[in-house]
Amino acid sequence: MSHSLTAGASGGPALRYAPATGSPPAGRPPRGPLPRARQVLAVIARPGQESADLGALLHAFRRTGARLALLSVTRGEASPLNSTWERLETRRPWELQVAAAVLGVSWLTVADYPDGGLALRPLAELTDLVQREIRRRAPDLLLVVDPSPAGPGGDMLAGDHADDAAAASDSSDNAVLARAVRCAAGRAGVPVLARARPDADGARHVTLGPDPAAARAAQRSAVAAHLSQSEALPEVQRRLRLLDGHEALRWLPPPPRS
Repeated sequence: MSHSLTAGASGGPALRYAPATGSPPAGRPPRGPLPRARQVLAVIARPGQESADLGALLHAFRRTGARLALLSVTRGEASPLNSTWERLETRRPWELQVAAAVLGVSWLTVADYPDGGLALRPLAELTDLVQREIRRRAPDLLLVVDPSPAGPGGDMLAGDHADDAAAASDSSDNAVLARAVRCAAGRAGVPVLARARPDADGARHVTLGPDPAAARAAQRSAVAAHLSQSEALPEVQRRLRLLDGHEALRWLPPPPRS
């Protein structure tokens, strides 16, 4: 399943992976500008992550002139929530299309892998999926949700309503997907950034551009598009209102060569 939305402007130098070095002053995290990119490809496990986790970053990248592409590997059918009469595998990709338009995404692709079951698929198969999207979109930066235990979570829209099994599936999906992205990006020579918790190892804080309030507003609007998850939306919106004009990012290193 694939959708094409209105394309935007481009600009900015290409990026390369660089490990974090040095230590910030005590009590103050290092901060800097958002990395520049001409074309950003965000890869998510399921609909909702592009808004609740990556929404402000995607909007901020778009405002710097980057063109945005988005790949959702599943349709999000395993969510424990559904406030509609429609099947989630039909409803959530449509909600994703609305949210992507709000965030300024130019190209959206939704694959049909099992939500919560990515660990059961061969890693090479998922890597090939990401590689095909890299060839189609020619990104100079890949953006993912942090797969580490200190990451921001698997499906923020499920909120506190997700049970332990669902949370474990979310974490597993993020971790498996991040490995596939790293493998594909390593072959293509494209750096990978992960949106992380502020206290994650190697995290660096970046500003959301000259108008961070607009980035957060766009993120909240994108989250609101996920009406099937409306039971969780008030808590997600509350969490977003507490965030400031910064995000924490960390580079994901390429996998070791075999």
